Amino acid sequence: MEKMTLIKKGAEAELYRMTWMGRDSVLKRRIKKVYRNPDLDLYIRTTRTSLEAKLLSEARRLGVPTPIVYSVDLKNAEIIMSFIPGSPLKKIIPKMDRKSLHETFNLVGSLVGRLHKGGIVHGDLTTSNMILKDDALFLIDFGLGDHTFDLEARGVDIHLMRRALESSHHEVSKWAYEGFISGYEEIMCDEIKDILKRVSEIRRRGRYVEGGR
Repeated sequence: MEKMTLIKKGAEAELYRMTWMGRDSVLKRRIKKVYRNPDLDLYIRTTRTSLEAKLLSEARRLGVPTPIVYSVDLKNAEIIMSFIPGSPLKKIIPKMDRKSLHETFNLVGSLVGRLHKGGIVHGDLTTSNMILKDDALFLIDFGLGDHTFDLEARGVDIHLMRRALESSHHEVSKWAYEGFISGYEEIMCDEIKDILKRVSEIRRRGRYVEGGR
């Protein structure tokens, strides 16, 4: 294996930049949890690794740009995938005018709509997990994703997106979210009514919990 450079270390996984068979790549390695039973830990890491690899590939078949999966090593809970040489959307938003902001999030909404229409939820929709490369927007990190048409899971996806906008991009969150919903509705059509109703319920629950009542 080629020399690797650590680019991110999270609670669940480490990301390394590397060259794999001559290709600029990223290795994602799920971290062992010493507090868990070893057999349970291996089961969790391997099943999550297998699922994420499948979700990445299936999302691409649904028309959602994601990194290409090159190799999966379940024994070591590792995925090797293509490196996307773009910028995280989070860093680009401050430079956007209102028109480009609306257009970009209209695209984000349509991509999430394609996922949901195809029975996939992302699980961690934030602007840090979206990379803009030229005119293409890539969704990355499906580590918390799942196969489901469940209304609650879809609602949570959108709730997380809205909360990320409000916390990280408060000044423009209103216009970004409007663009997102516009693109999402183009794909989901009438299904959006029940989903947005569930999003409102989830937000109310959050306020209730945060208020400590």
